[in-house]
Parts: sequence; C-alpha cells; structure tokens
Amino acid sequence: MAAHRKPRQRSVSGNTARTAATFALAGAATATGFDGIGHAEPNLTPAQVKAKVDKLYQEAEVATERYNGAKEKAEAAEGRLRTLRDQAARKTHKLNSARDALGSMAAAQYRDGGLDPSLQLALSDDPDRYLDGAEFAERAGSRQAASVTRVREQLREIEQLRGAAHIELASLKSRQAELKRHKKTITGKLDAARRLMSRLTAEERAQVGQASGGTDRASRSSTGARDGLSTSGNLTSGSVQAPNSRAAAAVSYAYSKLGSPYVWGATGPDAFDCSGLTQAAFREAGISLPRTTYSQIDAGRRVSRSELLPGDLVFFYSGISHVGIYVGNGQMVHAPNPTAPVRVAPISEMPFAGATRVA
Repeated sequence: MAAHRKPRQRSVSGNTARTAATFALAGAATATGFDGIGHAEPNLTPAQVKAKVDKLYQEAEVATERYNGAKEKAEAAEGRLRTLRDQAARKTHKLNSARDALGSMAAAQYRDGGLDPSLQLALSDDPDRYLDGAEFAERAGSRQAASVTRVREQLREIEQLRGAAHIELASLKSRQAELKRHKKTITGKLDAARRLMSRLTAEERAQVGQASGGTDRASRSSTGARDGLSTSGNLTSGSVQAPNSRAAAAVSYAYSKLGSPYVWGATGPDAFDCSGLTQAAFREAGISLPRTTYSQIDAGRRVSRSELLPGDLVFFYSGISHVGIYVGNGQMVHAPNPTAPVRVAPISEMPFAGATRVA
C-alpha cells in the first residue's frame, strides 16, 4: 500500500511573514512619502520649518503663475468661442430667412405651373398685363438663382464657423484641464505648508511668520506714500523720484493696498497674488499689464538693478515666479505669500532676476 503522507504545512515565518513585512514597508512609505511632510520625520526647529515652508510657498507661486497663464488663455478661448457661436447664430438666422423666401417662390411656381404659358396668354383678360408679368417672372427666375447661390455660400460659411468653434472648444477644454492640474498642485503645496506650521507652538509660528516677512509692516501706510507726492503728481522716495505720474499712481495704489491678504489667483480689489497686485496697480495708472510674471517682465523696457526708479517692476527667482513694485531706497511693495499680507520689503530678501519699466 502506498504510504499516506501528511500534507506539508506552510511556515508562518515564510510567505506570510514576507507579506506582512511588505505591507509594513508600504505603510511606512505611505507615512513618510505621500503626505508631503512625513510623520516619521524628526522634530524640526523653527528655522528648518521656515526653510521648508518658504520652499513650498515658492513652488506654489510657480504653480500659481502657471494657473494664471492658463486661466488667461482659457478666458481668451472662451471669448473667441462665444464670438464664433454668435456669428454662426446670426448667419443661421439669415439662412433660414433666405430658405423661407425660396420656399415661397417654389410654392408659387408649383401653383402656377399647371398651365402652358401660351394657354395662360390666351385665357388672360389682359394680355399686356400678362406679358409684363412674364417678363417679371423671368427676372424673378434670375433673382431666384442668385438667392440659391447665396444660400449655398451661407451654408459654407456656417460650416466654417462651426469648425472653428469646434477647435476653440477643444482648446478651452484643454485649458480647463490644465487649470485643474495647477490648482491641485497649488492646494497640495499650501496644505503641506499648513501642516508643517501646525506642528509648531504658537510662539514658534509667530517666529517663523516674522522671519518669513509676516510681520505687520503695513504700518508704513498709504498716508506715508501720499506725503511723498509732489504737486506734479510724482512720488518721491527719499531723493528718488518716480519718472512720471503714471508710475507714481501705480506706487500710490500699491501703498493703498498694504495689509490686504494674499490669495492665489486674486487680482483685487481686496486680495491679491503677486502679479495680481502689479496688474491692478498699473490698471489704476491706465496701463494694461499681462496677467503673469513671465509675461509682465516683457511688458516694458528692461532696466538694471542700479537704474531702478519707483514704479519699476522687480522680478525674483530663476523662473521669474515673483514680482513686486519698486518704491525706492531698495524697497518694494509686494504680495508675499499666505503668511503675509501686502507689505513693504527689501528687494534683497529674494533672489533678484530682473526689472522692467512699463511707465
């Protein structure tokens, strides 16, 4: 008889243990890698938190400018799409009117087409009037042919407009998808920064906020700026004078917004991101600026750091992701980040990338 062997039992320390270890490692990776700050990370000093928070805010600002650019393009595509649809609607209305007119002509011909023209002449009570009518009918036939040609042209135009509208709609959907991607990046960076800050005590958060420029420097109020306005409308900052009244108006507007909160994507009048503040300030001065930092830097004449005058736009970081309005004496007004309102700050506090004079 064949020997009956006892089924071999799997070792608890074998595959099961390896599986458990795999899940443990995956859990550890999730804890440290996926939420952006890592729960297993050792306690950070306020200075280390500040460095990480500043980096997150700078990355969020890069994404914000990309969001602003995509939004600007989406709004332009939406405007073009609306125009094309309006044009198509107007041409369709004209087409329907032309078709109705052709239908009336066809119905009249059908009603009168049962009698031979010579018989109609014979039966007419007024042959002269009939002959005049026949000549009119011939001319009407020519006009009808022209109407048919116009209808065909209108059909082609409407199809072209619909094709162009289809392209713009595809462009708009692409921009909207891009907006969602940038928005997700922004909110992720800002949430990570908030989580880092929440690990500090209230006193430590205050220290980080002060080091990041979150101190309330709005005490340099717009009154101080207006005190420097000359009777000609130019703004003076120490011994430095704004080059013209438009630059002075932009600086004055920026000072008037000191203390306003930073909100990404905002262009005023009560909240701003960095390029939203500069755009609003120069709009007040009668100058239209593009929406994004990397477009604003090309909106005027480049000037060197040594040539700066009040009203010049000053840009920071290698990716041109931040902008402020120079106000003289090495200072600017800018919208820093969510930890700080619109404020006066030295231009030396960030890596200088260039300057532009638009007024």
